Amino acid sequence: MIPNSKPVNHSRTWTFFKGQWLEGNAPIMGPRTHGLWLGSTIFDGARAFEGVTPDLDRHCARVNESAVKFGLKPIVDLDTWLGLAHEGIARFPANAELYVRPMYWPQNGIGGGVLYDPETTDWCLCIYEAPIPKPAGVAITLSPFRRPTAECAPVDVKASCLYPNCSRALIEAASRGFQNCLMLDMLGNVAEFGNANVFMAKDGAVYTPAPNGTFLNGITRQRVIELLRGEGVTVIETTLRYADFLAADEIFSTGNFAKVMPVIRIDDRQLTPGPFYARARKLYWDFAHAVKLAA
Repeated sequence: MIPNSKPVNHSRTWTFFKGQWLEGNAPIMGPRTHGLWLGSTIFDGARAFEGVTPDLDRHCARVNESAVKFGLKPIVDLDTWLGLAHEGIARFPANAELYVRPMYWPQNGIGGGVLYDPETTDWCLCIYEAPIPKPAGVAITLSPFRRPTAECAPVDVKASCLYPNCSRALIEAASRGFQNCLMLDMLGNVAEFGNANVFMAKDGAVYTPAPNGTFLNGITRQRVIELLRGEGVTVIETTLRYADFLAADEIFSTGNFAKVMPVIRIDDRQLTPGPFYARARKLYWDFAHAVKLAA
């Protein structure tokens, strides 16, 4: 062990790499791996919980789409991703709440530098226990940090290099007593939360920022919009400012990690989880379990 280092107790984890399942936090990258030291890793995230894996196929398909957009080789086909995911999920207790993370990265840089070599694309599938947060609600504020545009960063893929900016936004918000924050795009419009997509309700309709190339159009976001509209709810994708959220009747988030979560405070204004949030969460859970019943 390195002197003065402290072991990290990760949750139960299985990773498929180089043809075998490895238990724990397997050391699959070294200090010369491009994906590690220059942040050229892409990934996606699905969920397994209560015996269901909603939209697992869409998440596995998106990591391959991300690879193409990022200039890497999507060397794992969809059926292989899905087969390995179900194989790995079976290694956990039936009631485990899991995060399912397919990943790609380049091993080498060309000439040892910044430019990565797509011919050295490598991959793994990491699955680990990660309880879905309870829907107790979060307090939010406005972040001073903004989302980049497509000219500045690979915002059209789920790239690891995007997340340090989100991390510092969340850290700054936490320093002021908030659990999450709204981030603006470079034009001053609300893009998303620090770690999820955002919705608000006002005067009987649901609103969410229209995808404008500054944030990922989340799979759970797309699913919730589809489910709400299928129930006759008016969902409007449009340009929204922070003032719109300050005046909202209710606010909630969607994302793969926590699924559908309510906001209970924005700055110093208290909010109550409302009927649109409750409807969205129930519709999503019903959808997830209907997929299992139909399988």
